[in-house]
Amino acid sequence: MTNIVLIGMSGAGKSTLGVLLAKALGMDYVDTDIVIQQQEGRLLQEIIDSDGIEKFMNVEENIVSGQRLKNSVISTGGSVVYSEKAMNALKQGGQVIYLHVPYEEITRRLTNITTRGIVMRKGNSLKDVYEERVPLYMKYSDMTLDCSNKDIEQCVSEIIGKIGGRASDSP
Repeated sequence: MTNIVLIGMSGAGKSTLGVLLAKALGMDYVDTDIVIQQQEGRLLQEIIDSDGIEKFMNVEENIVSGQRLKNSVISTGGSVVYSEKAMNALKQGGQVIYLHVPYEEITRRLTNITTRGIVMRKGNSLKDVYEERVPLYMKYSDMTLDCSNKDIEQCVSEIIGKIGGRASDSP
């Protein structure tokens, strides 16, 4: 099986869902935000605060596009869609699933916005970021999963159902 790549806003549930999905499918699990923190030796927010957004996005692009993963569920940072190079590398290695969560639900879930390592330019609100990214998530995804008003187990089951159906459909 190829990789399953989860994209979406911070707070969409990529990390939580990714772990459970990997467990259910017997796949490896990789969180690109954790890989970045391990390779940089700092928290995401520290990288953004001390080096700036552009440098963080370069680091993210290089690390994500440099991963050579197989049979893995990959949770990405919400900003990975700003990098065509990173997204093309992820798409080559697997199926990209956009976890769609309405803006109102994202705001309820995100209580630690200033420490979470969210790429947000000065003067932009979370709503601005959301509206800027949704078209990019749609552009790069092979499949969209609406996660509104569903618990994590329901979302995992839906993904398994969708990818299971697609895998058996192929020649």
